[in-house]
Amino acid sequence: MRLALAQLEVEPGAVRANVGRAVAAIEDAAAAGADLVVLPEMFTVGYFAFDAYARTAQSIEGETVGRVADAAREHGIAVLAGSVVEDLAASAADGLATPAEEGYANASVFLDASGDRRAVYRKHHLFGYGSAEQDLLTAGERLPTVEFGGFTVGVTTCYDLRFPELYRDLVAAGATLVLVPSAWPYPRVEHWRLFTRTRAVENLWYLAATNGVGDFGADALLGRSAVVDPWGTTLAAAGDDPALVTADLEPGRVEAVREEFPALADRRE
Repeated sequence: MRLALAQLEVEPGAVRANVGRAVAAIEDAAAAGADLVVLPEMFTVGYFAFDAYARTAQSIEGETVGRVADAAREHGIAVLAGSVVEDLAASAADGLATPAEEGYANASVFLDASGDRRAVYRKHHLFGYGSAEQDLLTAGERLPTVEFGGFTVGVTTCYDLRFPELYRDLVAAGATLVLVPSAWPYPRVEHWRLFTRTRAVENLWYLAATNGVGDFGADALLGRSAVVDPWGTTLAAAGDDPALVTADLEPGRVEAVREEFPALADRRE
């Protein structure tokens, strides 16, 4: 299965331009022979553009995800539209959230090559540390997986990388590939490198983390999107400029590594 990570430049609040870049990246990924392309966290509005969250929020059946779904269908490629600002009330009206879910969520949508929605992941761990995310958004509760390309695919988002128990839950759910759309900023470059490799090697699976690039005044995204294999080896990575990162993943590799080094079987609850 060929995987592509679309490391996009994200402009604060510029939804139309940002989605245009995402659609172009989907076309480029399909031309590169990718089966699945992963977009960054808040690729529509920019993670640090907090003042734009409310005015740009939509249902996950809204125009923004719809454009991405149309591109997936047109080019015959699956897309993780990760992530967008979801208006939970609007999604509930569309039957895609419960009436009890209120406010806004940081939501990633897995679309297959027909543009059909296969799963929605709402970010579990909302960033503190002076960020407005905890004040503006509602944390997710569900941890879905999708069968795709010979893999059981899980999704987490950016700050989730710091919470290993979430990934153990995905191991229990049978995940063999985890996708992590992110908006990881400077100066925490070494944290990014550490967590992406650690979450891969400790769970003996593939992990693919797509980060954005762009300047948000006091904050700047550091790029460095990467695909890591079950041994913790980086198969492909980018610098801090816009890029399309591709890697070929082997579905049988995870099982082979877990048989060779059965650490998960030795884990005590």
